[in-house]
Amino acid sequence: MKKTFVDQAADFVLAVERVFGERPRVLDGSRAVQLGDVRLSLEAGERELCVIRMHGALEEYLKVFEVRGDIEVPLLMAKEFLDG
Repeated sequence: MKKTFVDQAADFVLAVERVFGERPRVLDGSRAVQLGDVRLSLEAGERELCVIRMHGALEEYLKVFEVRGDIEVPLLMAKEFLDG
């Protein structure tokens, strides 16, 4: 029997670049990135995508999206949330 392991964080930075159309600043390995004053972070064992607005050293958690399978789905929802 063949087992396949999927590492959400391995594609996270590339997926952020595809969805948002710009290269993010990579933070905390590959599990968090920053675009302007917004940080996107994979948390809870890579099952949650947190959208965080940075105010200097302070963090404001704006929204949390559940990650199921393809990382681009919650990233698209986060982009829509931020654009809206």
